[in-house]
Amino acid sequence: MNRSILKLAIPNIISNITIPLLGLVDMILMGHLGSASYIGAIALGGTIFSVLYSFFSFLRAGTTGFTAQALGSGNKTETIYSLYRSLCIGIPIIIFILLMQVPIAKISIFLLDGSDEVKALAISYFYIRIWAAPANIMLYCLNGWFVGMQNTKTPMFIAILINVMNIIFSIFFVLVLKQNVTGVALGTVIAQYSGLALAIALLIKDYKSYFIKIRKETLFDFNKIRRFFKVNTDLMIRSFLLIISIAFFTNQSAKLGDDILAVNMILLQSFYIFSYFTDGFAYAGEALVGKYIGSNDRDKLVKAIRLLLLWGLSISIPFTILYASFPSTFVRIISDNPNILTVVEPYYIYMIVIPLITFAAFIWDGIYIGATASKAIRNTMIIATIFIFFPSWYLLTPKFGNHGLWISFLCFMTARGVAMTFMAKKNIIQAVKNQ
Repeated sequence: MNRSILKLAIPNIISNITIPLLGLVDMILMGHLGSASYIGAIALGGTIFSVLYSFFSFLRAGTTGFTAQALGSGNKTETIYSLYRSLCIGIPIIIFILLMQVPIAKISIFLLDGSDEVKALAISYFYIRIWAAPANIMLYCLNGWFVGMQNTKTPMFIAILINVMNIIFSIFFVLVLKQNVTGVALGTVIAQYSGLALAIALLIKDYKSYFIKIRKETLFDFNKIRRFFKVNTDLMIRSFLLIISIAFFTNQSAKLGDDILAVNMILLQSFYIFSYFTDGFAYAGEALVGKYIGSNDRDKLVKAIRLLLLWGLSISIPFTILYASFPSTFVRIISDNPNILTVVEPYYIYMIVIPLITFAAFIWDGIYIGATASKAIRNTMIIATIFIFFPSWYLLTPKFGNHGLWISFLCFMTARGVAMTFMAKKNIIQAVKNQ
């Protein structure tokens, strides 16, 4: 089973680690145009789309869980209908985003800080990149379906193509055609549609036998549609609360001063880098857990959960050792500002312990999604956010400042892992009895 886990996890990890490379190239391109406003505009515009797409990431997760369970039960027809239903939900979302692009842009710019020049450039970036939304949303559905079919190599190839094409076209538009943020946005649009074209081509090539004549009564089966919406609504609430928590952490960091803000954002990068690896195993959990629940194989389900958690722990330990051994080196890679290097020293401990504290939450996320235990994953996020994170921040920050903010964030992640661990037997293990 370890081989199955690695077969699913490694392609996802490779896909994840290509993401920061793309952002780095965009920043380098803008950094050589002679104005800091270009970098600010890319950062501002990128934040808008990160938040926007986070609301709809449930399409990928929900599709994976339903598809994997259908595959495990041997219901070939239901596997393809899981994709069809996901696309049926995705299309109205696409229409909504495109129709509401003006108010989305205005509200986003209003809420985010920046100079008038940065905001103007960010708006230009937004109105071009927004046309990548159809491809982005459809790729959520398709990639979720591929993972549910125990195929993580195809999403990896798609991610690599998107990132390579994005880099090539961004360089072409900026350096050859002498565009600025608009060139980077155009590169992203072309790259996303290139990825969508590859996804459709591989879908037709590898899964042609799954295509059947669509029956409206099956596609719009009331019970299945209701369950699909219920699961995805729960996952959207979970994503929303996660976004709120990260945004609140960033907002409170800014209130503690520019240096603290910079330090906290750098330390968060260590958290994100670690997450690229644990998410790989979380995606493997989505696929395998869904499959074993679908096949009613309790023994393999339990074994998969144990091994996934062990893999999460085995990933966290090397990261903890690495961060403990070279904390200043990691920070210097991002910034060589002497003031930041001085201010960051008391907070190294949080970078060091974060892998050990957070790995369980990441792995359990994947397991719960595979089991389509959306109510439980929603409730654990509510508990961790409303009853742990915010009260901890309120009690600790006035006395301990930034240390209190970090302790609150770590309590938030710990609470998620602990809550999902205690709820697993009822919501995951016993799920095989209810099929």
